[in-house]
Amino acid sequence: MAEVISQSSILTSYELIREHIRRTPILRVPAGELIEDVPIALKFEQIQHAGSFKTRGAFNALLSGELPDTGVIAASGGNHGAAVAYAANKLGVRAEIFVPEIISPAKLAKLEEYKAKINIVGRNFSEALEACLIRQETTGAKLLHAYDQAVIVTGQGTVGLEFEEQVPELDSLLVAVGGGGLIGGISSWYRGRVKIIAVETEGTSTLHSAREAGQPVGVTVSGLAADALGASTIGTLGFNAADKFVSNSILVSDQDVRNAQRLLWESFRQIAEPGGATALAAILSGRYTPEPNEKVGVLVCGGNMDLSKF
Repeated sequence: MAEVISQSSILTSYELIREHIRRTPILRVPAGELIEDVPIALKFEQIQHAGSFKTRGAFNALLSGELPDTGVIAASGGNHGAAVAYAANKLGVRAEIFVPEIISPAKLAKLEEYKAKINIVGRNFSEALEACLIRQETTGAKLLHAYDQAVIVTGQGTVGLEFEEQVPELDSLLVAVGGGGLIGGISSWYRGRVKIIAVETEGTSTLHSAREAGQPVGVTVSGLAADALGASTIGTLGFNAADKFVSNSILVSDQDVRNAQRLLWESFRQIAEPGGATALAAILSGRYTPEPNEKVGVLVCGGNMDLSKF
C-alpha cells in the first residue's frame, strides 16, 4: 500500500515544533473584493521564520531524534536550505547546504545570514542534490531532503492543521506544488474533508505531468518560479497523497503569477515570491473557477523575494 503521512504524526509534529515556529495569520477577504460571490481566506505563510513554510519541516527533522556531530546537510533551490540553516542556527547544529546556480540573491543572503556552509553547484536542484548526496556519504551528516522525506512532509502538514483551526468552514484550498512536500503534508491532514487544488506554473509541472502519466515522471524545469517550485520529478510521498486526496491540478502562466504578486502588494501590502503567489494566481486568472459562495482558502507560501526585481 502506498505510504501516506498520518494525521496523528502531524499532530505530534505540531506539538514538537510549535514553540519554534510562527502561527501565521489569516486574512479573510469578503466576497466581491477579489472574486464576485466568493469569500477567500488567505494564509500568509510567507512571513514564517526564514520566509517560507519549509521552516516547519526543518524544525521537525532537527528535533526528531539524535543528530551526528557533523550536523545536517541538504540540497535546495533556496527556501528549504534557508529553513534548515535557520533552524540549525537556532538549535546550535552545523548545517551544510547545496544550492544551484539559479538561486536568487535574496535566498543566498538568507543562507549567509544563518551561517550555513554554502556550496553553489549545478544548473538546477537535481544537480545540487546529486552533489549533496556525494558529500553526505563523506561527512555522515544527516540528510534532510527538501520534499520527499516523511519527517519533512509531516512538518509541512502542520500548515493544514493550522488552516483548519483558523478557518474550519473551508470548502476548498489552493496550494502551490514544487516537489510535493507541502501538498503531501496538507492533503494528508485534510484527507478529503475539503477540496484540495494543486497549482503549478507551466514551467514547473511535476505533479500535473505525473497525474497525466499515472506515476512520477521527469519534467524540464523553467520559468519564473523555477528556484522555488523547480523539482524535476514529484516526490513519492507527495504523489501518493495527491493521488488519494487532491481533487484537481491546475497550471498557471508566469504572467498569471506576476499579476498575483502585484495584487498581493497593491491590495494587502504583502510581498510574495513567484512560488508563494502561484496558488493565488489560479483563482485570479480564472483558471480555477469556484462555485458561488464557495469558501476558498489560498496559501501564500513563500516570501523570499529579491526586492530589486519585485
